[in-house]
Amino acid sequence: MKRLGHPQLSRLATAMLMSCSVLLLLWLTSPLPKILATPETKVFEQVWRTVNDNFYDPTFQGVDWKAMRDKYQQQAARSKSSFEVAVVINQMLSELKSSHTHFYTKDEPAYYQLLGVFQPRNPDLQKQLKKFLPNGKVEYTGIGAFTKTINGKTFVSAILDGTPAAEAGLKVGDQVVSVDGRPYQPIQSFAGKAGGKVQMLIQQSSDPNSRKEIAIAPKMLDATTMFLEAQKASTQVIEREGKKIGYVHIWSNASDPDQQQLQDDLIYGRLREADGLILDLRDGWGGGDINYLNIFTAQQGPAITSVSRNGKRYTYISQWKKPAVMVVNEGSRSSKEIIAFGFQQHKIGTLIGSKTAGAVLAGSPFIMEDGSFVYLAVANVFINEKQRLEGQGVIPDINVPFPLEYAQGADPQKERAIQTVLSAVKK
Repeated sequence: MKRLGHPQLSRLATAMLMSCSVLLLLWLTSPLPKILATPETKVFEQVWRTVNDNFYDPTFQGVDWKAMRDKYQQQAARSKSSFEVAVVINQMLSELKSSHTHFYTKDEPAYYQLLGVFQPRNPDLQKQLKKFLPNGKVEYTGIGAFTKTINGKTFVSAILDGTPAAEAGLKVGDQVVSVDGRPYQPIQSFAGKAGGKVQMLIQQSSDPNSRKEIAIAPKMLDATTMFLEAQKASTQVIEREGKKIGYVHIWSNASDPDQQQLQDDLIYGRLREADGLILDLRDGWGGGDINYLNIFTAQQGPAITSVSRNGKRYTYISQWKKPAVMVVNEGSRSSKEIIAFGFQQHKIGTLIGSKTAGAVLAGSPFIMEDGSFVYLAVANVFINEKQRLEGQGVIPDINVPFPLEYAQGADPQKERAIQTVLSAVKK
């Protein structure tokens, strides 16, 4: 074997050192190590891959998805928290301009609410969540209020019926100034305070002198049942001018119990004797199918009358043929929009409110390694095989604006619905 002389060894060592330096330089300047450097950027990479492999449109709505990774990965690398990287991820996802495509963390009620919609029907999701939900429940401490930021101020946009927010007298349109003297946070403001009370500072009008504190007792909210409970609590009969107007707010129509509850109330329960009906589909979530309309559109079966020993007669009719109206707004999304479309198409009644969200794709949650998840559009949706509601929405027959700021609990859309169904009943 020929041995290398000293000059040759020196040149070889120099070449090896230069090669290592070049490789090290490439490693340090490459985006890859930055993406793998922190938990936040690992999640960024996982979200990007999930979208790349599962987004419903293989052309990504004409977006260069690989270029989006390059565009945002440096911002992700500079993120210092799950909140910061979530902002970056959602900026990237917004480039796709698609509904049902958003990144959620445990710092927002929607995280629990969406998982509560999907988890009961998805065994695989249940298994994945065991790692992040030790007691197996999708729950969080809250008061049951939805909020919206307008011009840097936080306003109550909707309140679930029967929740602490409703019981404490919080009203839609109230500005939330602080909770226990600190800035309002939808999760952190109530975390660990179930069973106790918080002091919420609200402002009821544009006049700062209208500020007052109200005491609210947060509770543990089970996201798998909270919308059905709110639906039950919302159900009522409104008496006007000698007529009975049934009302029910469908907060989510994603599970069979929610749909069954509506049918039971209409055929056997509290709404059976109503002269007319208001179906409120505003806000909340979708997730169901148009079977909700079967009770209005299906071929009517025979009426069944039962007579008990005391002579009382009960007649059950399996279809609702009395006047009905539906209320929608920009918070009516997904399958609720399909239901609203069908309500118009079948001429069941008048559609009232404001244009729906135009968010009609099929979405599915994908759990990330830290327990966060990306809600991703995985299928396109067409109505009657050709019509697409995504980006379009449904326009109501009667448009009723709803100025949210300092509304003081006034609900012009619901009031118009009452008047409309009342007029139909009188005819």
